[in-house]
Amino acid sequence: MLSGGVRAVKLSMLDQMRVWAASTGVLLALWYFAALYFAMEVSPVLPMLVTAIGGFELFLFAQDLWLKRRGENG
Repeated sequence: MLSGGVRAVKLSMLDQMRVWAASTGVLLALWYFAALYFAMEVSPVLPMLVTAIGGFELFLFAQDLWLKRRGENG
């Protein structure tokens, strides 16, 4: 129990990886849009990284929805 009655959150290894992927994706997307805003030259790898991380998160989100639905009906 943390101060103020707040319970500590225990995340599984997959949940920790999802947190890192989401935070990395957000930072890379901010970096990309800042580079566009300031008219800097952007490496072609940067948008591909943002897209790959976004696809990873979208896949895991859809998998969570599928598993929840499957658990209730079967």
